[in-house]
Parts: sequence; structure tokens; C-alpha cells
Amino acid sequence: MTACTARRAPAIRMQLIATSLSAVLAVMACSASHAAAPAIAKAATSSTARTASLEKTAVTIRNFAFEPATLTVAIGSKVVWINRDDEPHLVVSAGGQFPASPALDTDDRYATVFAKPGTYTYFCSIHPHMVGTIVVK
Repeated sequence: MTACTARRAPAIRMQLIATSLSAVLAVMACSASHAAAPAIAKAATSSTARTASLEKTAVTIRNFAFEPATLTVAIGSKVVWINRDDEPHLVVSAGGQFPASPALDTDDRYATVFAKPGTYTYFCSIHPHMVGTIVVK
């Protein structure tokens, strides 16, 4: 080995180590992104499931009516009322079976959890012609 080659050997080794390290890091990053893909897909599915679940347990107040007029949910479900009218509304249980909402202005929400099976009739105390039913099974 010549003196010139002996002086360049550490630099060549360092370059080889840096290249190897870069390759290892690239493989690890690729593996991590592939491993994260199922978690990302699961999170997206979970978010979609929550949105679908909300749609199944939501009552929209629109055109002075509850939509749907009758909603069937499982025991333990949280039902959310969303006011899409320009007028305020109050959700009140006909038999006092769940707490009344505060006045709901446009886009306000009110939620309650139904822990027991049964049929729960409710109405708007400002507009008593507005009636709805929650069936809990």
C-alpha cells in the first residue's frame, strides 16, 4: 500500500460507512411507512365509522320538523339533535325521561345518552306540533 492510499483509506472507510448507513436508514424509513400504512388506514376507517355512526344517531331539526321523526338506536347510544333552522328550538321529553335541551340556535347541538330500552317521545316546547320518537333496543 502506498502512502497516498494509506492516507485515503480512512476517508474511503468513512464514505463506505456513510453510504451503508444511508441505505439502512432508507430501508428503515420505507419499512416504517409500510408499517404505518395499516394504522393510517385504520384511523381513516375509524373516522369514517364515527361519521357514519353519528349520521345513524343524529336527528336534524329542519323546516320545523325532526328528521327522522322516529329513530331506532341501540342501548347506550348517544343521540345528537342538530338545529338547521333559522329559529330556536328546545328538545323536551314528553314524559321527562331525559333532560331537556337548552334553546338551540342555528347549528347548535344537543346530545343525550339512552341507557335503557324503551320508547322516548319528545317535542319542541316552542313549537309543540314538532314531535319525534327515539326507540331504544
